[in-house]
Amino acid sequence: MNINKDRSTSGKSPLPKIRISIIGLLLLCWASQVWGSNSNRQVLVRDITSVEGVRDNMLVGYGLVVGLNRTGDTQQTYFTVQTLANAMQRMGVLFAPGAVTVKNVAAVFITATLPPFARPGAKLDVTVSSVGDAKSLAGGVLLMSSLHGPDGQVYAEAQGPLVMGGYTVGNGTNGKEVNSATVGIVPNGGMVERGVAVDLKDFRSVSLLLRNPDFTTAKKIADVVNQTYHKSVAWAMDNSRVDINVADAGEISVPELISRVQNLSLEVHTPAKIIVNERSGTIVLGGDVKLTPVSVIHGNLSIQVVTSFDLAVIPTRSPDPRGYRDDRLTPVAVPQTNLTVNDAPAQTMRLDEGANVEELVNGLHAIGTTARDVVSILQAIKAEGGLQADLEVQ
Repeated sequence: MNINKDRSTSGKSPLPKIRISIIGLLLLCWASQVWGSNSNRQVLVRDITSVEGVRDNMLVGYGLVVGLNRTGDTQQTYFTVQTLANAMQRMGVLFAPGAVTVKNVAAVFITATLPPFARPGAKLDVTVSSVGDAKSLAGGVLLMSSLHGPDGQVYAEAQGPLVMGGYTVGNGTNGKEVNSATVGIVPNGGMVERGVAVDLKDFRSVSLLLRNPDFTTAKKIADVVNQTYHKSVAWAMDNSRVDINVADAGEISVPELISRVQNLSLEVHTPAKIIVNERSGTIVLGGDVKLTPVSVIHGNLSIQVVTSFDLAVIPTRSPDPRGYRDDRLTPVAVPQTNLTVNDAPAQTMRLDEGANVEELVNGLHAIGTTARDVVSILQAIKAEGGLQADLEVQ
């Protein structure tokens, strides 16, 4: 149920990038061997679809973490003291917010995910994140706080000690920080107070939503469902939705229908797509990527100008009032300019009709390309129309 509807001018690439590039290219070779012969794969319907109306819901709340070892919010974070004053007032203790100074309290936001069919009393993991300028939440305890849905209603309460995945030691000039010391979790710290169960008895049709929209896959899902029930009970509405008529299926209940459909197996075609991460040199491809005839010419031109100063001794003469000339030796810095041009021979690679990614990778590796070169070459081949796949550069 929904709660609310340089390369450097010398042309040399750093060694780590070269290593990463080689690893990425090896992954490409392996993947192309796996998928080269057949890019289709058998999957279950449950792995590629979800049921419309059955979904998680986001919860958020605000609260206080207490018990910190002088690592909480400072006096400049006024709302922390104000929140503390309000909490103490509910317990019968009154004081002016500006009259106290505390360093063991931190204001936090609390987030959690409410799963579908959650019932009152079910436990949730909650994530606690600092709002103010606290240095660390290590050792803190979250006070009872309400978690609200997008509609403003309270769906859960959270409380408990924090479990940290990081820490901070030392001070600003001589210290160390591992992961984040201002974000922690409270395992099973949330308790559901309001259920969001979906009444499946009211479903006249079950709609399956494809995680990766595709007309062919949607039609195949409808076909395998109809073959299972030996009649037309499912229809592909578009590239991301398949509807199944509950009455025509004749199952005992909607959960029985969903369970049976989700465990059906079908053949799914992996789309031809290449994803390149230029920063890490990682290359991932899907499907049987083909190329049209294309030639790649790769070469490096490096021009380096270096100016150095050599110390030279130059004789100088200065006039003497008595009519004599005084010869002296004076040191002078003389600039020396050296020009170096390195033009590496162009490397050529030729791919014929029907070439696959394995041949492309082997060719790029043979001409000594780096991770950045691979990205540029793939983009150029895609722009020329020689790459029969989607190219995504991250």
